[in-house]
Amino acid sequence: MWRRWKPLSNTRRNMTGDSLTVGLGEVKLSRDPSDVLVAYGLGSCVGIGMYDPAAKVAGLLHAVLPEHNNGADPASSKYVDSGIKGLLNQLERMGADRKRLIVRMVGGANMLTAPGFQQTLSIGDRNVASARAVLANLNLRIRAEEVGGNVGRTMRLYVCDGRMTMRMLGGQEREI
Repeated sequence: MWRRWKPLSNTRRNMTGDSLTVGLGEVKLSRDPSDVLVAYGLGSCVGIGMYDPAAKVAGLLHAVLPEHNNGADPASSKYVDSGIKGLLNQLERMGADRKRLIVRMVGGANMLTAPGFQQTLSIGDRNVASARAVLANLNLRIRAEEVGGNVGRTMRLYVCDGRMTMRMLGGQEREI
Protein backbone atom coordinates (compact mmCIF):
# COMPACT_ATOMS: atom_id res chain seq x y z
CA MET A 1 0.00 0.00 0.00
CA TRP A 2 1.40 3.41 -0.96
CA ARG A 3 1.14 5.56 2.14
CA ARG A 4 3.09 8.71 1.36
CA TRP A 5 0.97 10.20 -1.41
CA LYS A 6 -2.10 12.18 -0.52
CA PRO A 7 -4.49 14.31 -2.56
CA LEU A 8 -3.32 17.90 -2.75
CA SER A 9 -6.33 19.13 -0.81
CA ASN A 10 -4.35 18.10 2.28
CA THR A 11 -1.18 19.84 1.14
CA ARG A 12 -0.16 23.32 2.23
CA ARG A 13 0.33 25.73 -0.66
CA ASN A 14 3.04 28.35 -0.75
CA MET A 15 2.38 32.07 -0.73
CA THR A 16 1.54 32.34 -4.44
CA GLY A 17 -1.50 30.14 -3.89
CA ASP A 18 -0.99 27.98 -6.97
CA SER A 19 2.60 26.75 -6.78
CA LEU A 20 3.06 23.49 -4.89
CA THR A 21 6.56 22.72 -3.69
CA VAL A 22 7.69 19.12 -4.05
CA GLY A 23 10.34 18.67 -1.36
CA LEU A 24 13.13 16.13 -1.06
CA GLY A 25 11.75 12.62 -1.17
CA GLU A 26 8.21 13.77 -1.93
CA VAL A 27 5.59 13.20 -4.60
CA LYS A 28 2.78 15.64 -5.33
CA LEU A 29 -0.18 15.05 -7.62
CA SER A 30 -2.83 17.40 -8.95
CA ARG A 31 -5.67 17.74 -11.39
CA ASP A 32 -6.31 21.41 -10.49
CA PRO A 33 -5.45 23.43 -13.64
CA SER A 34 -4.30 26.39 -11.55
CA ASP A 35 -1.57 24.32 -9.86
CA VAL A 36 2.11 24.34 -10.74
CA LEU A 37 4.19 21.55 -9.23
CA VAL A 38 7.72 22.77 -8.45
CA ALA A 39 10.89 20.92 -7.40
CA TYR A 40 13.60 23.35 -6.30
CA GLY A 41 17.30 22.61 -6.00
CA LEU A 42 17.57 19.42 -8.03
CA GLY A 43 21.29 18.75 -7.67
CA SER A 44 22.08 15.04 -7.65
CA CYS A 45 18.36 14.42 -7.03
CA VAL A 46 16.11 13.73 -10.00
CA GLY A 47 12.70 15.16 -10.68
CA ILE A 48 10.35 12.96 -12.68
CA GLY A 49 7.27 14.69 -14.05
CA MET A 50 4.34 12.77 -15.53
CA TYR A 51 1.25 14.20 -17.22
CA ASP A 52 -1.80 12.59 -18.84
CA PRO A 53 -3.29 15.08 -21.33
CA ALA A 54 -6.65 13.27 -21.52
CA ALA A 55 -7.19 12.86 -17.77
CA LYS A 56 -5.52 16.25 -17.13
CA VAL A 57 -3.67 14.88 -14.13
CA ALA A 58 -0.04 15.57 -13.25
CA GLY A 59 2.49 14.26 -10.77
CA LEU A 60 6.02 15.16 -9.80
CA LEU A 61 8.58 13.08 -7.90
CA HIS A 62 11.68 14.58 -6.21
CA ALA A 63 13.85 11.48 -5.60
CA VAL A 64 17.08 11.61 -3.62
CA LEU A 65 18.75 8.20 -4.01
CA PRO A 66 18.68 5.55 -6.77
CA GLU A 67 17.20 2.55 -5.00
CA HIS A 68 15.87 1.44 -1.66
CA ASN A 69 17.67 -1.28 0.23
CA ASN A 70 16.24 -4.08 2.34
CA GLY A 71 15.85 -1.90 5.43
CA ALA A 72 14.17 1.00 3.63
CA ASP A 73 10.46 1.58 3.30
CA PRO A 74 9.60 0.00 -0.08
CA ALA A 75 6.94 2.67 -0.65
CA SER A 76 9.28 5.60 -0.02
CA SER A 77 9.44 8.38 -2.56
CA LYS A 78 12.96 9.14 -1.34
CA TYR A 79 14.21 6.51 -3.79
CA VAL A 80 14.02 6.63 -7.59
CA ASP A 81 12.89 3.02 -8.00
CA SER A 82 10.05 2.99 -5.47
CA GLY A 83 9.18 6.64 -6.08
CA ILE A 84 8.51 6.18 -9.80
CA LYS A 85 6.34 3.14 -9.13
CA GLY A 86 4.42 5.03 -6.45
CA LEU A 87 3.94 8.07 -8.68
CA LEU A 88 2.62 5.90 -11.50
CA ASN A 89 0.33 3.99 -9.13
CA GLN A 90 -1.20 7.19 -7.77
CA LEU A 91 -1.63 8.76 -11.22
CA GLU A 92 -3.46 5.65 -12.41
CA ARG A 93 -5.71 5.84 -9.34
CA MET A 94 -6.56 9.40 -10.40
CA GLY A 95 -7.56 8.23 -13.89
CA ALA A 96 -4.30 8.46 -15.83
CA ASP A 97 -3.47 5.87 -18.46
CA ARG A 98 0.21 4.95 -18.63
CA LYS A 99 0.00 4.76 -22.45
CA ARG A 100 -0.81 8.48 -22.58
CA LEU A 101 1.70 9.67 -19.99
CA ILE A 102 4.20 12.31 -20.99
CA VAL A 103 7.34 11.73 -18.91
CA ARG A 104 10.17 14.21 -18.40
CA MET A 105 13.24 14.09 -16.16
CA VAL A 106 15.44 16.84 -14.72
CA GLY A 107 18.46 16.78 -12.38
CA GLY A 108 21.04 14.10 -11.72
CA ALA A 109 23.98 16.50 -11.53
CA ASN A 110 27.29 15.49 -9.99
CA MET A 111 27.55 18.08 -7.26
CA LEU A 112 30.65 16.61 -5.54
CA THR A 113 33.44 17.37 -8.00
CA ALA A 114 36.44 17.04 -5.67
CA PRO A 115 39.02 14.42 -6.70
CA GLY A 116 37.93 10.94 -5.67
CA PHE A 117 34.27 11.76 -5.14
CA GLN A 118 33.09 11.61 -8.74
CA GLN A 119 34.20 8.04 -9.30
CA THR A 120 32.94 6.63 -6.00
CA LEU A 121 29.68 8.45 -5.37
CA SER A 122 28.28 9.74 -8.67
CA ILE A 123 24.84 9.82 -7.06
CA GLY A 124 23.48 12.00 -9.85
CA ASP A 125 24.58 9.54 -12.55
CA ARG A 126 23.22 6.63 -10.53
CA ASN A 127 19.87 8.39 -10.03
CA VAL A 128 19.55 9.03 -13.77
CA ALA A 129 20.53 5.44 -14.65
CA SER A 130 18.05 4.06 -12.12
CA ALA A 131 15.25 6.28 -13.45
CA ARG A 132 15.92 5.28 -17.05
CA ALA A 133 15.95 1.58 -16.13
CA VAL A 134 12.75 1.72 -14.05
CA LEU A 135 10.90 3.76 -16.67
CA ALA A 136 12.01 1.40 -19.46
CA ASN A 137 10.92 -1.60 -17.38
CA LEU A 138 7.49 0.04 -16.99
CA ASN A 139 7.36 0.73 -20.77
CA LEU A 140 7.36 4.48 -20.15
CA ARG A 141 9.33 6.58 -22.64
CA ILE A 142 11.10 9.73 -21.47
CA ARG A 143 9.88 12.50 -23.77
CA ALA A 144 12.53 15.02 -22.65
CA GLU A 145 15.31 15.25 -20.11
CA GLU A 146 17.81 17.78 -18.81
CA VAL A 147 20.28 15.79 -16.71
CA GLY A 148 23.91 15.61 -15.65
CA GLY A 149 26.49 18.35 -15.40
CA ASN A 150 27.38 19.92 -12.08
CA VAL A 151 24.74 22.64 -11.66
CA GLY A 152 21.47 22.46 -9.75
CA ARG A 153 18.12 22.97 -11.45
CA THR A 154 14.52 23.88 -10.67
CA MET A 155 11.65 22.27 -12.57
CA ARG A 156 8.00 23.29 -12.90
CA LEU A 157 5.10 21.18 -14.17
CA TYR A 158 1.99 23.15 -15.18
CA VAL A 159 -1.12 21.07 -14.52
CA CYS A 160 -3.28 23.12 -16.93
CA ASP A 161 -1.47 21.82 -20.03
CA GLY A 162 1.39 19.55 -18.95
CA ARG A 163 4.04 22.06 -19.95
CA MET A 164 7.32 21.63 -18.08
CA THR A 165 10.04 24.18 -17.62
CA MET A 166 13.45 24.02 -16.02
CA ARG A 167 15.99 26.59 -14.94
CA MET A 168 19.63 25.95 -14.17
CA LEU A 169 21.15 27.86 -11.28
CA GLY A 170 21.92 31.33 -12.63
CA GLY A 171 20.26 30.61 -15.99
CA GLN A 172 17.05 31.37 -17.82
CA GLU A 173 13.90 29.31 -17.45
CA ARG A 174 13.11 27.30 -20.58
CA GLU A 175 10.58 24.73 -21.66
CA ILE A 176 11.62 21.10 -22.06
